[in-house]
Formats: sequence, C-alpha cells, structure tokens
Amino acid sequence: MNNKKVYLTEEGLKELQEELNTLINVKRPENIIALKEARALGDLSENADYDAACEDQAKIEDRIKKIEIMLENVSIIEKESTDKVGLGSTVGIKYFDDSSQVDEYKIVGSHEANPFVSKISNESPIAKALFNKRVGDIVTVESPNGSYKIEITEVK
Repeated sequence: MNNKKVYLTEEGLKELQEELNTLINVKRPENIIALKEARALGDLSENADYDAACEDQAKIEDRIKKIEIMLENVSIIEKESTDKVGLGSTVGIKYFDDSSQVDEYKIVGSHEANPFVSKISNESPIAKALFNKRVGDIVTVESPNGSYKIEITEVK
C-alpha cells in the first residue's frame, strides 16, 4: 500500500482507532477461538467452519494492517477559516434545478466519506468545485452524469 496522506477529522480518527481496538482485542480473539473449535471437529479438508474461520481471520488481519498504515499516514483536518470552503468545511448548497433542493455537506478525506451521513470526499466532483469558494458563489459541478450549478449558502 502506498504512503498517501490520509485526511481525517478528529472524529474520524477516533472511529478508526476504536475499530482497530475492536479488531485486535475482540474480533481477533473470537476468531482464534473459532479456529480452535473448528480444528477440533476433525478433517479440515471438508470443514466449512474451519474454512469460514480462516476466511474471517484473513479479513480481520487485512483490515488491521490497512488501518495501521492509515494511522501511520494520517493528517488531521483542521478547519482554519469559515469564509472559504476547504477540507473540514461544512457547506450549505442550493441546487439550481427544478427542485431548488438545499443540502448541507461536510468535506472530509476519502477514507471518512459517507454520503449517507452527508460527509463527502474531498476528491468528489462537488467538493472539488466548492474548494476556495465563498458564500454566494455559484459554481458548476462537472460530474459523470453531466454538469450542474449550485450556490453556496453557508460555510462553517
């Protein structure tokens, strides 16, 4: 894995550390027990429980390694200004379409992005279009589905 900077908010860092702690102190020990119990059942060549436990072990160890690398390369997002949109900004936007829909998004690093809770990646088309813009600016977002206009209604 490359040593690319991983941008996280303080909240995102805490969540990642908690996930790592759970994997190491809960999931890994549970998996070791499952492996021992599956081995005790005998013939491993046709033992579905053993195969499942081995697969789980690989997933757990892979995720632990990925999180450790991410934590080694983490850069905490510190919002410096509220007059321009940047990494860590929460931005209110109004769409210029038939709905005149208004949304609010927090711009975070790609590892922390979750559109279901209004956290968008700094690498997304909408975040790229918003960077360094101010309240009242109208920007054009170039997306895979075509371009559209939005107005920045709030930056915090």
